[in-house]
Amino acid sequence: MLIKTIFISSVIVLAYALAKSRKLSVELSMFISAVAGALAGAIFQTPAVSEIPRHLVEGAFTYLDVILVFFTATLFITIIQESGGVNFAVRSAVIHFARTRFLAMFLLMIIILVPGALTGAGSVSLLVVGAPVALALGALGVAENKIPAILFILAGLAAAAPPVNIWAMVLCAGTAIPYVGFELPLGIPVIILGTLTILILGRRQAETGSLQEFLDKIEINPGMNWFRLLAPFIVFFGLVVAYRYFPFSFPILGLPLEFFLASVVAFSLSPVKLNFIRVASSTVSKLLPLLATMVIVGMLQQVMAATGVKGLLSYAVLIIPIGLLFFLLPLIIPVSEGVLTYGGAAIIGIPLVWYLNSLGYHATVVISGLSLLWPLGDGLPPTALIGRLSLMVSGYEGSYWKFLKQTWILWIIITLTGILMILFSSKLSFLVIG
Repeated sequence: MLIKTIFISSVIVLAYALAKSRKLSVELSMFISAVAGALAGAIFQTPAVSEIPRHLVEGAFTYLDVILVFFTATLFITIIQESGGVNFAVRSAVIHFARTRFLAMFLLMIIILVPGALTGAGSVSLLVVGAPVALALGALGVAENKIPAILFILAGLAAAAPPVNIWAMVLCAGTAIPYVGFELPLGIPVIILGTLTILILGRRQAETGSLQEFLDKIEINPGMNWFRLLAPFIVFFGLVVAYRYFPFSFPILGLPLEFFLASVVAFSLSPVKLNFIRVASSTVSKLLPLLATMVIVGMLQQVMAATGVKGLLSYAVLIIPIGLLFFLLPLIIPVSEGVLTYGGAAIIGIPLVWYLNSLGYHATVVISGLSLLWPLGDGLPPTALIGRLSLMVSGYEGSYWKFLKQTWILWIIITLTGILMILFSSKLSFLVIG
């Protein structure tokens, strides 16, 4: 049985490597490896050939709830952007707090964190607010080569921040752990690490840019105001909090419906006339690679479970000495994200959480610690999604590795934070409220 499972595992890895060598996308490469693994398993009737379509279809719906959160959250943020709310927030932060530079930088940090925190995707933060924030950072005197580094680190932290963390959702779905109680274990480290990012990388190293030049580039709609901008967020967070404080009298709506209702409020308050169908269509187009990834990760996970590969990986994790495991985590976790994107959480993270939980580590805090490490992998080839987007939205034309080198101090700090959270997870369990 072990030889059969190793053979199927090898077929999955080789199929993925071959697909990537043909310069296919990560999504197509994972799909090909899932089909190849299922066909290899069919040789040993695990699963039977007739069951392969069923497993692929079932796997495609594994993360349907996550996909719905993705779409509705990004629709909400896109409506805010289209209505002029993003430019209004960035411009206001610079105009009112330019003299108090740290406060202006801190507000820009929050502006970057919010879209990723609400959608679970750091790429959405960059696509929605990356360009105006990059201009604002330049106007505040941040060196040109530091701007993409700041965007990369903050976008990664945004993806890890609550309330929507896709890695945590994938791990919870695969380990039967409720997705609750992540607000403080994720929120506190993200705010602290984000603040350190702007303090370390955001030091004034260039002459302060022309404020007027910045204002000329960031146009706002005269009808936009703080009420129109903040009301949809108040509605969303009000719905999230309501059923927790009134569990027996307020219905549990779920994140997708809460985001949709907030989107309706944002749409109705927009000073710009928006076409809802066009905005929804552009949202789907923007998210298509991410949605495809979630569908195919589910397929691959289902095939690995049916063929026994998932069990083999779990066994492989179990036999690693705990000291060696903690030593390897800073390498394994980011590399798995760079190669498999969210697939790394499903393939490596799930057995890892099972193992650490069996040793007495607190699962929720462990998942939170791992969630700080995975975003770092979004700067590593072959995918490097957030890294490439950081260069694009900031307009930086230097070499990719020169940009990545700027992040090394924060990379080490984030890695140490994640590992220490896992090591002392049982002592940090008081942060888990839910």
